[in-house]
Amino acid sequence: MTSSLPTSVDPARIQEVLDGRWAHVRRDARENLNDPDFLPVYGENVQEARERVTRAAKKLAESGRVGFGFPKEYGGEDDAGGSVTSIEMLAFGDLSLMVKAGVQWGLFGGALQMLGSRRQHDLYLRDVMSFDLPGCFAMTETGHGSDVQQLRTTCTYDPATETFDLHTPHQAARKDYIGNAARDGRMAVVFAQLITQGKNHGVHAWLVPIRDEQGQSCPGVTIEDDGAKAGLNGVDNGRLTFDHVQVPRDMLLDRYGQVAADGTYTSSIANETRRFFTMLGTLVRGRVSVGGSAASATKLALDIAVRYGDVRRQFAAPGEDREIVVNDYLVHQRKLLPALATTYALHFAQGQLVETMHDVQAAETIDEKAQRELESRAAGLKVAQTWHATRTIQLCREACGGAGYLQENRLPHLKADTDVFTTFEGDNTVLLQLVAKGLLTGYRDAFGSLEGWGKVGFIADMVRETVLERTAARALIARLIDAVPSRNDVEIPMLTRGWQLKMLEFREKHALEGAIRRLRKNSTTPGMAPFEMFNDVQDHVLKTAQTHIDRVVMEAFVAGVDRTDDPAAKRLLDAVCDLYALSTIEADKAWFLEHGQLTPARAKLLTSTVNQLLRDLRPHLATLVDAFAIPHGWKAARILDEEEARQEAMAARDAEVRSEAEGDSTPEESATDLQVAPAQ
Repeated sequence: MTSSLPTSVDPARIQEVLDGRWAHVRRDARENLNDPDFLPVYGENVQEARERVTRAAKKLAESGRVGFGFPKEYGGEDDAGGSVTSIEMLAFGDLSLMVKAGVQWGLFGGALQMLGSRRQHDLYLRDVMSFDLPGCFAMTETGHGSDVQQLRTTCTYDPATETFDLHTPHQAARKDYIGNAARDGRMAVVFAQLITQGKNHGVHAWLVPIRDEQGQSCPGVTIEDDGAKAGLNGVDNGRLTFDHVQVPRDMLLDRYGQVAADGTYTSSIANETRRFFTMLGTLVRGRVSVGGSAASATKLALDIAVRYGDVRRQFAAPGEDREIVVNDYLVHQRKLLPALATTYALHFAQGQLVETMHDVQAAETIDEKAQRELESRAAGLKVAQTWHATRTIQLCREACGGAGYLQENRLPHLKADTDVFTTFEGDNTVLLQLVAKGLLTGYRDAFGSLEGWGKVGFIADMVRETVLERTAARALIARLIDAVPSRNDVEIPMLTRGWQLKMLEFREKHALEGAIRRLRKNSTTPGMAPFEMFNDVQDHVLKTAQTHIDRVVMEAFVAGVDRTDDPAAKRLLDAVCDLYALSTIEADKAWFLEHGQLTPARAKLLTSTVNQLLRDLRPHLATLVDAFAIPHGWKAARILDEEEARQEAMAARDAEVRSEAEGDSTPEESATDLQVAPAQ
């Protein structure tokens, strides 16, 4: 079958679409973030890595490129979207630097900005931005990672001294895995239970000095190094323990909760749970940044693997002298192209998320419903992007064979450094439950009471039209789905966009309805405890969340294609979108067969259609990674510099051998040519 795609597409036209609203931030990074300290150094020890990354963080602060998200009056730009985009670009370099920057300016600085008072901003924000005050974000405890609301660290107010007593009651309550703690941090934002006048008011945050200017631990503060990790050697993760540390009353970050001198507690949000989630919701930027950074690492791995696959040769076809490049093998295309299509889909979904986050946070008043939906969307995409990074980077490592195992070719570093992304800023399995809760909560009237489920927050929500989806893009999706003929799906071509969308939407709705039915049944089962009610259907609930994420990502991709102006670029992206949709359906083919959405014959057609798309897209593999516009100097992979020259030398040697056999050259000429780049 002849491909309908253009023979060539200018990658710059695709790049324009990918760069999106914050193209100027991406362009500035490509042109200016070229310091060797920003790249991984292979073979350095932990101490060397930490020293280099700290040095790089200081250079980054001096460059002025850390202030996007901070207020203009302190030297920032009030640009939350620009802040996330800048972190995404930094993630193409050493991921230790990205994490170090994320801790300093995203988590520590972000908590100070979003939870603190004007007075606290005046005192500390400029020093945070300049890196004169290195800081930590001390939330996670050894015994409580995901269940933040149940942290065990206490901070008890004493009106006689007008100080809080910050205390770690046992070892499971120590603050653990804290970036910047083991070496550089001088102050920490510490999350603990606020207790005053004998009452616990829930989790709040305080600014707590942990080291003096000479680097010595402050009284009552014990600091330990977390020790060797799988990756991120440049990040000084540590443990913090507090032994009745006195914290002045004015160090409470009190935007959402205040304590008067006499110990009286006040808050603009009376409900403790609502207050807790409002506070954490303001910090959503960190989770959005982690997903975007994982995507950058994935793009880099695919760039390396695709380029290597275009020069690496294995086995000659019958009757041919030259071996075949591995990218021409279907099995190799099956590895790289669906992963590349998913990466594109997630890029467009991330772009939508960043725009939504920017607009929600820039609003003069907080739209609580939009804020909750933003948190759910951020959780879902963080899950999708970090798990995709883990799978794809491993796939790229294998696609590069033994060369992919060498540190000098970057892929082992990417594997080691991104592995933790699936568990920090929220464990992925827990975050999937958060997404599911968003789908199940809010519309009790749709199915009536679920009895005991109200108290644990799982109420049926069958209305999918959320604040985040009431957009022109959603109208486009609705038109495409409505345009699908009502006749039997067996007759509808698989490249019909509306059919693809309809399949993913059907799966999501069916999974959601099934989860609700099981929850309702459990809620009426005598003697069944609330935990058992949920635990019994947890697998189904997580499936619901995953199907929701797939549908959201697909719709974002469709909207991205629709925004593309260049006709050739649009046709290519349209085919990549087809591949994402069909490979997603193919990956869950058994479910669609079980639920009557595919016949056996149509399931076979699905696989052959995917294979045809792979053939059509093969000539554009390099174009699709070129469009990521990753500067060559950022890749730090010798494989890209050496392999092409090695293959050219081997081809030259083969030609010389043939010429010698024909008597057309002298031995001396052949030896000279072979010195171009000796084969290893």
